[in-house]
Amino acid sequence: MFKWLHPYAKPERAYALANRLYLWLWPLALIGLFTGSLWGLMFAPSDYQQSDSFRIMYIHVPAAIWSMGIYMSMGIAGICALVWQMRSFELSVLAMAPIGAVFTAIALFTGSFWGKPMWGTWWVWDARLTSELILLFLYLGVFALFYSFDDKRAGAKAACILAIIGMINVPIIHYSVEWWNSLHQGASITKFDKPSIAKEMLWPLLINIFSCLLLFIALTCYRFATELLASESHRKWVTKIIQ
Repeated sequence: MFKWLHPYAKPERAYALANRLYLWLWPLALIGLFTGSLWGLMFAPSDYQQSDSFRIMYIHVPAAIWSMGIYMSMGIAGICALVWQMRSFELSVLAMAPIGAVFTAIALFTGSFWGKPMWGTWWVWDARLTSELILLFLYLGVFALFYSFDDKRAGAKAACILAIIGMINVPIIHYSVEWWNSLHQGASITKFDKPSIAKEMLWPLLINIFSCLLLFIALTCYRFATELLASESHRKWVTKIIQ
């Protein structure tokens, strides 16, 4: 079933694919983010309750969604690394960790700015906010573990294990507003039968969410290719690329 993936187990093929995807995806991501942000910030109607302060949603929501999505991707890559003992999966975990940390930091930062006019405070130890902060620490922990061992393979294994264990925090973040009393609002766009957001506001948000996905993939490919070159620097194919 996955025979088409076998050629990409070779580092040089994986590098070529990652480099090609990066060159195609980052311009599409930037165009999408520019379009969605301009539409949402300038042309979407004001909210009847939150006025124009709701517009931070076009940055906050995509960042929050993919802060969780990136961690799940990292955890799955960690499982594959431990099961198949492939260096490429270990490097993909390393590639995703800083990107996920930045997305999480943006979600926390913009959430605080959104929360101040809505809740009257920059921060509360709300279930979702607290679990999102824990997610940031998990990202930083995974990245730090890679470099805390003299044996790089041992560090990679430890980081993959932490990535897998940390996956339990993702459903806690997602369902926290349903499981506990929370200041944070519930789902708005995942109720596909009747989303509680006007279409004029929804479309630019969806564009930004999809564009952030493309940006995540593009940045991961770039970091993966860079880490692959560093780890395979003694190989002839790397020498040819550098020359």
